[in-house]
Amino acid sequence: MDNTIRTELEEELRELPVIQYAWVAKAEIPFSEKVRTICKEECPRYGKSWACPPGVGTVGECRAICDEFEGAFVFTTVAEVQDIMNMEETLATREGHEEVTREIRDLFRKRSFRTLAMSGDSCAICPECAYPAGPCRHPDRMIPCIEGFGIVVPLLALRAGIAFENGGGVVTWFGLILYGR
Repeated sequence: MDNTIRTELEEELRELPVIQYAWVAKAEIPFSEKVRTICKEECPRYGKSWACPPGVGTVGECRAICDEFEGAFVFTTVAEVQDIMNMEETLATREGHEEVTREIRDLFRKRSFRTLAMSGDSCAICPECAYPAGPCRHPDRMIPCIEGFGIVVPLLALRAGIAFENGGGVVTWFGLILYGR
């Protein structure tokens, strides 16, 4: 990506509630099968969404999809909550982050980039996902989960120089936009 486009994007990003961001080389994106173990054993969305495993494919397939893009943009948004351990309260802040993720994805698309946007949680557009009986009802809006692709977010944050946590009572949401021509 040339510096003019990058500068334009960064100027438009100032209008959004993005806390931190970084441009990341694809080689810096860490993948691990271990992340999938956590999905399978701890996430109630495992096997129930096109945005999560196994619907997104194997970690190898996900890595191959990511390799089709030329670069990556990682960013965070935050939301304050009374009790960070209250998953219902925490997850209620997700939609704002998802909207920012779509807006950033659209900034890239406006410049004719192909994109793959990922976010910090499973897609929640439909009350019940069509998976596995039918295709995704909203493939243009669906944003898969970063961890569902097998990406190790704490290590990605470290490599990108982005804080993984922002203090007590603050939910830090991660987004990842892969882009290419």
